[in-house]
Amino acid sequence: MVMTARQAYITVGVLFLINLLNYMDRYTLAGVLPMIKKAFGLDFEVAGLLQTVFIVSYMSLAPIFGYLGDRYNRKIIMGTGILIWAGTTLATSFNVWLMLIIRGCVGIGEASYSTIAPTIIADMFSGQQRTKMLAFFYFAIPVGSGLGYVSGSQIAAATKSWRWAFRITPGIAVVLSGFCFFVITDPPRGHCEQVAQNTEKYEVKATTWKADMKALLRNKTYVWTTIGFTCVAFTTGALAFWAPTYITSAELAQGITSTSSTGLIFGAITCAAGITGVLIGAESSRRFRNRIPYADAIICAVGLLASAPFVYVSLFLAEVSLPLVWVLIFIGEVLINLNWTPIADILLYTVPPARRSTAEAFQILFSHLFGDAGSPYLIGAIADSITTNKEPAFQAFALKYALSITTFVCVLGGAGFLMASFSLEKDRKEAEFQTEHNIKNQIENYDESIHDDTAPII
Repeated sequence: MVMTARQAYITVGVLFLINLLNYMDRYTLAGVLPMIKKAFGLDFEVAGLLQTVFIVSYMSLAPIFGYLGDRYNRKIIMGTGILIWAGTTLATSFNVWLMLIIRGCVGIGEASYSTIAPTIIADMFSGQQRTKMLAFFYFAIPVGSGLGYVSGSQIAAATKSWRWAFRITPGIAVVLSGFCFFVITDPPRGHCEQVAQNTEKYEVKATTWKADMKALLRNKTYVWTTIGFTCVAFTTGALAFWAPTYITSAELAQGITSTSSTGLIFGAITCAAGITGVLIGAESSRRFRNRIPYADAIICAVGLLASAPFVYVSLFLAEVSLPLVWVLIFIGEVLINLNWTPIADILLYTVPPARRSTAEAFQILFSHLFGDAGSPYLIGAIADSITTNKEPAFQAFALKYALSITTFVCVLGGAGFLMASFSLEKDRKEAEFQTEHNIKNQIENYDESIHDDTAPII
C-alpha cells in the first residue's frame, strides 16, 4: 500500500477532531452536574454513579474492540462506534434516570475509538515524528475536557436547561463518522517497521489472543506503566468530575452567589494547563530519550509525584483564596498532563504492532476498572459518609477531605512509573526483535511457496 504524507496528516487531523469531541462529550456532564444535582435532588453518591456507569461500559468493551482492531478494518470499526456514540449521547438528554441507563451505551463509541486510533498513528509514523503526532493527538484530551466544561455550563446557562448541553455534539459526531468511513487511511499494521526493513508487501500478522495476553503479562514495562496510568486515571477522573462542584460549594460558602463562571474558568484552566503539559512532556521526551533510554518513564514519574503537593494544597485553600487555588490547580494539571504523550509512546514502542490494539484495550480496561470507573462514585460515597447536610459549607468540607485521597494515589502512580524505568530499554529491544521475527517468518514462508511445485497457482 502506497500512502502519501498528505493522507497521513489528514488522518491524524481527523483522529484529533474525534478525540477532541470524545473528551468534550465526556466532561460536558461535569460542567452541568451542579444543575442536574439540584434539579433532581441527587446526593453525591448517585451523581458520581452517572460517570461510573459510562466508564464501566467503556472499559468492559475495550478488550472486544482491541481484539477486533488487531484483525479487522479499523476505519469501519471506528465509524460504526462513533455513530452509536452520537445516538446514545442524544438520548441521554431526555431524562436523568434514562441517562443513568443509556450513559453506559456511550462507552461503545469511545471504546471503539480509543483502542484503535493511537495504533493507526503508530503505523504511519516512527521515531520523533511519531512523538510529535501523538502529542498533537493528545492535545485533544485537555482541550476537549476544558471545552466540555465550558460548552456544557455555558449552553445550559444560555438555554436555562442542562438538556441542551447534550444535544450539540451528536450532530458533529455523525459528520466525523463519515470522515472515518471515507476520508482517513487505515495503513497496514506495522507499516513503519515494514518501510524501515523494505518489506512493505509482508503485512504483520496477528497472533492468538492467548499468546497476546501471555506476552503482555511478561512485559514488565507494560505492567508497571499500566499501574501508573491507572493512578493517573483515578486522579483525573475524580478531580475532573468533582472539582467544579467542590469549588462552586466553596464559593457559596463564602457568600459568592454568582457561580456561573466557575465552569468557564475551570475549563479555560484545563485547556491551558493541558496544552502546556502535553507540550512540555512531548518536548522533554524528544530531548532526553536519545541520551537516557528510560527517560519517558522518568518524565511520567516526576510529573505525577510533583503534582501531588499542588493538588493537596489547592483543596485546602478553596475556602480561603480562590485566585490562589486557580494558580495551584493550573500547576498541578500541567504536571499531570506531562504524562499523556510519553505513556502512549512507551506502549507503542515496547509492544509489537500485531498486538498494539489489544495492549491499548487492556490498559484501558485495567486503568478504568481501578481508576476513574470508581473514583467519582468513591469520592461521592466518602463525601456522603462525612455529611448529609446540603448547606454549601458542609458540602465543601466533605468534598475537600474526600478529594484529598487523590494526592496519595498520585504518589503510588509515580512509584509505578519509576519501576517501569528499570525494564523499559529491555522491553523495547524485545518488541523490535519480535517485529523483525514476525516479518522474517512471512518472507521465508512466501519464498517457500514460490519454490514449492505443489503450491497453488494464483
